[in-house]
Amino acid sequence: MTIATDKLSDPTVRALVAAINANDRAAFLALLTSDATMSDDGTDRDLAEWIDREIFSVHGHIEVQTESAGGQALVADYRNDTWGEMRTAWRFTVDGGRVSRFETGQA
Repeated sequence: MTIATDKLSDPTVRALVAAINANDRAAFLALLTSDATMSDDGTDRDLAEWIDREIFSVHGHIEVQTESAGGQALVADYRNDTWGEMRTAWRFTVDGGRVSRFETGQA
C-alpha cells in the first residue's frame, strides 16, 4: 500500500519526494546542504551528475511503500525512463531542515 507523499512523517523528506515527483530540480537542490553527498548501491557518486542522470533527465518518480526512522528511511517503488520500475531503499540524513546525505539502492 502506497503512502501518499503529503502523509510522509519527515517534512524535509516529504518535500524532497514531492520535488522528485514534480521533476523540480531547483526545489530538490534547495533542500540539500551545500556539501550534500549521496551513494547508490553502496558507492558514493557525484550528486549533481547522478540526480540529473537518474532523476531529472529521465522523469524519476517515487512511490513510498513504507517509512521508518521517523520518516528518514523509505522503501519505495522508484521508476524512471532508463530503468523502468524497481523496489528501492532510501535513507536520508537531515540536518536543520536540509538533507546532508542520502543513500539509495535496490531493496
